[in-house]
Amino acid sequence: MAVSKLQAVCRGTCLCRYSGCSNRLLKDMILSLQGLNMRPCSTVMHLLLRCMRGCGRHSRSRMPRRLRQPMSYIKLIFKSLYFNSLTNSEVVLDCILEPVFWMVEVITRWFGMVFVFLVVALTSSVVFIAYVCLLPLVLQTYSLGWMMWHICYGNWILVMIVFHYYKATNTPPGYPPKMKNEVPFVSFCKKCVIPKPARSHHCGICKTCILKMDHHCPWLNNCVGHYNHRYFFSFCLFLTLGCMYCSISGRNLFIDAYNAIDQFRHLEAEKQGVPVTGIGLLIGIVPSEGVTGKGVQEISQPPYTYKDRMFHKSVIYMWVLTSTVSVALGALTLWHAVLITRGETSIERHINNKEAKRLAKRGKVYRNPFSYGKLNNWKVFFGVEKRSHWLTRVLLPSGHTPYGDGLTWDIYPLKKDMLPV
Repeated sequence: MAVSKLQAVCRGTCLCRYSGCSNRLLKDMILSLQGLNMRPCSTVMHLLLRCMRGCGRHSRSRMPRRLRQPMSYIKLIFKSLYFNSLTNSEVVLDCILEPVFWMVEVITRWFGMVFVFLVVALTSSVVFIAYVCLLPLVLQTYSLGWMMWHICYGNWILVMIVFHYYKATNTPPGYPPKMKNEVPFVSFCKKCVIPKPARSHHCGICKTCILKMDHHCPWLNNCVGHYNHRYFFSFCLFLTLGCMYCSISGRNLFIDAYNAIDQFRHLEAEKQGVPVTGIGLLIGIVPSEGVTGKGVQEISQPPYTYKDRMFHKSVIYMWVLTSTVSVALGALTLWHAVLITRGETSIERHINNKEAKRLAKRGKVYRNPFSYGKLNNWKVFFGVEKRSHWLTRVLLPSGHTPYGDGLTWDIYPLKKDMLPV
């Protein structure tokens, strides 16, 4: 019915000045309506492009030269939205949001060193307050046992934070070879024009492919990949522990400092030194026992010096900063711990979820080929090969290389421990 109506309309109406264009368009529309091989949206856009192309051939000679190149570019962009029948809404959305992604990449690339400076400055400020303001207080008030605990634990946390942050920012994440080689690959990078091994992805900020890429961290000004993933996670872990330590141990000091500032703020608001004479007794300003023959006895307050004010503000600043960071960074560290337990990266998490949903529709179960078991995933991540490595490679600074080369991976290992520890 639709085909017959279309033929009748096309016989009575000229779709173009030239019959050749009308015949081709009519033929495409009839075949599309009969076959229904393409989706409706893609079919309509395909026919519209054919009409534009047919009409453009005969009107090209009349179009000014200045408009030919912009029109060609607009047609190219329009065609790129539906380049084949497999294109879905996600591809169209990525094309629309491409300027936003580009802006984020440029801003992150420009402000990378600013973020690194902020990390160093904020961490240094907390360390300065701890050593200048709090350490003398600890030495005066705490017992020998608690004193040794605070000194040893605080310095150990500080060394681990500084070491892992330095290694995470200065260690290259790992890049796939750009020369011809025999390394197996699973896809091809259209931007780098090189083969991509398994678990490798392209970073738009670094402008290159990264081995076992997790994400680009602006606070490191570096990508988190195969060779610095352990440094990044250890930095997050120990910084969270250090912030929690400062927040818990400095809670009472924070309360005392806040109350002291609040108390002296109210005292400063009151009027000081107002002369009161005997008439004050008549109108009820002061009680009778407060009046003497020469006047009213003044109550002296302890002086609130600039040093005391700065001490209290420093304690409040340190507690608020460390408490906020411990909550925010603690959530991020917990999320990465879950990913490590599953043998995934942040990018692979999204890919595996889509693959699991696709296989679930077919009644199948998806299994992560790079997961070696919960305990083995942690051993592989930290490079633990014997029991002593839990101390020397996890709890102490260690610069050992990670397991594997990042180019090839063991798929579906045996159920027994890969690293019997």
